[in-house]
Amino acid sequence: MASGCEICCEIILAILLPPLGVEFFICLLLTILGYLPGIIYALYAIVYIDRDMSGGEFYRPLA
Repeated sequence: MASGCEICCEIILAILLPPLGVEFFICLLLTILGYLPGIIYALYAIVYIDRDMSGGEFYRPLA
């Protein structure tokens, strides 16, 4: 699981340059369409998708 400092750095990177923080092509397309959608997607991917994959509080195992 990522530390607080690592997540903070990822969030700052996602705000400054959204495609570098997460999946490049999806975020690049959203950033080209508008800077704000790129930032929103990057923050969503960092906070929620990474937490689900790392077994955070939103992860519910099937078994």
